[in-house]
Amino acid sequence: MTIWTDRAAAGRPIALTGTGGIDRAAHHRLDEAWLAAAWSHPSTRVFVVSGGQALIEDTDDGRTELVTMPAFDAPFTEAHRYFLGTDPEGVRYFALQKDALPGRMDDVARPAGLREAGVLLSERDAELLVHAVALENWQRLHRFCSRCGERTVIAAAGHIRRCPACGAEHYPRTDPAVIMLVTDEHDRALLGRQVHWPEGRFSTLAGFVEPGESIERAVIREVWEEAGVDVGEVEYVASQPWPFPSSLMLGFTARATSPEVRVDGDEIEEARWFSRDELAAAIESGEVLPLSGISIAARLVELWYGKPLPRPA
Repeated sequence: MTIWTDRAAAGRPIALTGTGGIDRAAHHRLDEAWLAAAWSHPSTRVFVVSGGQALIEDTDDGRTELVTMPAFDAPFTEAHRYFLGTDPEGVRYFALQKDALPGRMDDVARPAGLREAGVLLSERDAELLVHAVALENWQRLHRFCSRCGERTVIAAAGHIRRCPACGAEHYPRTDPAVIMLVTDEHDRALLGRQVHWPEGRFSTLAGFVEPGESIERAVIREVWEEAGVDVGEVEYVASQPWPFPSSLMLGFTARATSPEVRVDGDEIEEARWFSRDELAAAIESGEVLPLSGISIAARLVELWYGKPLPRPA
C-alpha cells in the first residue's frame, strides 16, 4: 500500500540524485585522444576536490556555485584527473584530486563538503561534486591490488584502477544500504535514535545490505534487528548516492505487522511511533530535533507527513 498520493506535495526533492543534466559520457573514458582534446578546449571547466571538499562561492544574485576554472588555469596533475561528463551546452567537466584545496585571494570562496554544499548548489553542480567526491574517496582507499598487493594505477579517466603486476582491473566500490520509513496500521511513523546521537535526534531506520541478500529482505531484517518490529509489505521509493565514503542509500516504505518496539540497545537506543500531530508537536516544542540536511531520511518522512516538516517554535 502506498502511503502518499502526491510526492510533489512533500516539498523538497531528494538531493544528490543526479538530476542536473550531466551526461557522464562513459564511452570517452578510455579515449586518451578525446580526453586530451576535451581538457584543452577553452570551454572546459575544472575544479579541485580534496578530502571530500571543494571550493564554493556565493554569487551577487544569491546563488551558490562550485568554484571552477579553465583547464589551463588548473593545478594540473594528470594522474589524478577525473572526467565527470558534459552538460547540455557541451561544456566538459573534470575534477582534480589534490592534497589540499587551492588558496583564493578574494576571501569569497570557502571549502565545503557535500553535507553543506549539497543543499546550496544547483542540481548540476551538486551532481558534479557528488561524482567527484565518490571517485576521490574510492581512489584514496583502494590504491593496492586486492589480488596480489601491488600498487595500482589510475585508468579510464579515474573510473578504473589497473594492476601492472597481475593485470587485474578494479572498479569504484558502492555499498548498498537500505533506509526505510516504517508505518503501522494507524499510519504512525517509526523513528529511532542511535546511541551516539544527541537527545531528541530521531530519524528513519537504516542498515547495510548483506552478501547474498535482496534489498527487500534487508529492510525486513534491519527493522527487526534494530527495533524488534516485524514488517510485511515493502515498497521501493527512491535512491540517493551517499559517498561517506561509498554508500548508495535505497529508500523504502514498509508496513509493520506488529506494533511492539524492542530496540537492540547497541545501535538504536530509542525508537518511537509518531502520528503526524505528535511529530509536529514534538518538533515545535523542541522535544524532537527537526530532520534536516541532504539525507533521503528527511524526504521519506516528508512523503509520509505530506508536506515540509514544521520548524521549532
